[in-house]
Amino acid sequence: MTEQHPITPPPDLVEDWIELAKPLPQRPPNPGELATLAAQWGADQELEACCDWLMSQSPVDGIRRSQRLCVARRPKSPSLKEQALGALYAIATGADDTREFHQDLETIKHALEALPDAD
Repeated sequence: MTEQHPITPPPDLVEDWIELAKPLPQRPPNPGELATLAAQWGADQELEACCDWLMSQSPVDGIRRSQRLCVARRPKSPSLKEQALGALYAIATGADDTREFHQDLETIKHALEALPDAD
C-alpha cells in the first residue's frame, strides 16, 4: 500500500507522541497513550475538515454551523466559576445529598481561594 491516507500525521509529530507516551525516558512508549494521542489528533483533523466543508457550502450560514459543530463535538469543561455557581445553585435548591453537599462546598471553597485578595 503506497498511497498515504489524507489524515496521516507528519513524522515529527509522531516522534513527539512517542516521547510523550514514554512513562520513563529509558522505557518504550505506552501503546495505549500513543494510540490515544493519534486518535485525538485524527479526530481533530476530521472535525476541522468537516468545519471547512460546512463553510464552503454556505458562506453566510457555514461559519455559524461550523462553530456550533465545534462546540458540540469539543465541549469545554466548565470553569471553576461555573462549577461554583452550579454548586451554589444545588445547595440553594436543596438538590444535594450529604456527599454532594460536601463536594459542592469544596468546589465553592476552591473558587473563593482562587480569587485575588482585595487590597
